[in-house]
Amino acid sequence: MLDYSVYLFYRAASAVVALLPLRFLFHLGEVLGFVTWLVHGGYRRLAQQNLRIAFGGEKSERELRRVARRHFQRLGANLLSSVKLGTMPPEKVLECVAIENPDLVHAELRQGHAVAFALSHLGSWELFAQVFPKHFGYVPNSTVYQKLGNRFIDADVREKRARNGVVMFDRQQGFQKAIELLRGGGVIGILSDQHAGDHGLWTPFFGRLASTSPLAALLAKRTGASVMAAAIYTVSPGRWRMVFTPRLDNPGESVQEITARLNRLIADQIREAPEDWFWVHNRWKAPKPNFLLSHYKRGVYLPPEDGAAELKPFRILLRSSNWLGDSVISTAAVRAIKRGRPDAHITIATPPNIAPGWKLLPEVDDVLPLPGKSLFAA
Repeated sequence: MLDYSVYLFYRAASAVVALLPLRFLFHLGEVLGFVTWLVHGGYRRLAQQNLRIAFGGEKSERELRRVARRHFQRLGANLLSSVKLGTMPPEKVLECVAIENPDLVHAELRQGHAVAFALSHLGSWELFAQVFPKHFGYVPNSTVYQKLGNRFIDADVREKRARNGVVMFDRQQGFQKAIELLRGGGVIGILSDQHAGDHGLWTPFFGRLASTSPLAALLAKRTGASVMAAAIYTVSPGRWRMVFTPRLDNPGESVQEITARLNRLIADQIREAPEDWFWVHNRWKAPKPNFLLSHYKRGVYLPPEDGAAELKPFRILLRSSNWLGDSVISTAAVRAIKRGRPDAHITIATPPNIAPGWKLLPEVDDVLPLPGKSLFAA
């Protein structure tokens, strides 16, 4: 009953939005986003934390706070605009979007290559489902999606995308149908910039290891499809720019190599318009309690240009035993922790009389002597 009540409210709000001008809704979304930035401390702190990870060595705290505020405004504007765009005729939607480099995609398709698009949560990303069929409608269009929690809203969203000519594949039902579509020469869009959980590949994103979906690369390897990327940037109120990149994969490359290259490309896209990306998502979430990444299914991949020394550190504080013998026994555990994460920066908190011994262990990066044998005394 609650889900249906929320759905009715969603439909009523959509009907009101459909009556209002797009530019007005964009500015209204900016105001609502600013209010959210003011009152929602949790999301504000998460956005600022993510921005520090990405740009901490490049931007001042003042600049990071400004980007975070602008992000909330831009996110509100784009989300409200997306609702309006979903009610507009396709030809009116196309008038709002400037397309760059579509010939790159046409060239791949005309050579008989299917295309697996790696997409990102930049700008008004819902435009992908509306624009792709109008430009590449001579082949089947599809996307992989995560089912929404409200089944009524989920059905409405799927119906609208189907009207645009997009086939939707629920990731929980497997990917055999997606593979068949690609083998038939179609295109598929995959949002590839979010935390992928236990099944992701841990590879650098802005210099820090992040669980990354390898799905675009996996589907391409299984079907012979080309891997390409597209991004949407906000140009002005009610106007966007969609940019396509050249083919990203090369013959003989591994899934790991392609996925790592996609991460670098998406980071470059975000640098072009940082306020446009979805910073209120925990992209660099650390798994708990199993934070040693070597134990996960796909493990860790470091591209040759991104060695362990180039990674932003994952800091680990360990409390040493007060006794020398126990500390010697625990060195094996410290070595295992260091092997479990190439980005591990290990600090040992230890009584002063044992500190010289810990400094001899190459896996230990810092030693913190504890006056009075207390962790809190440091």
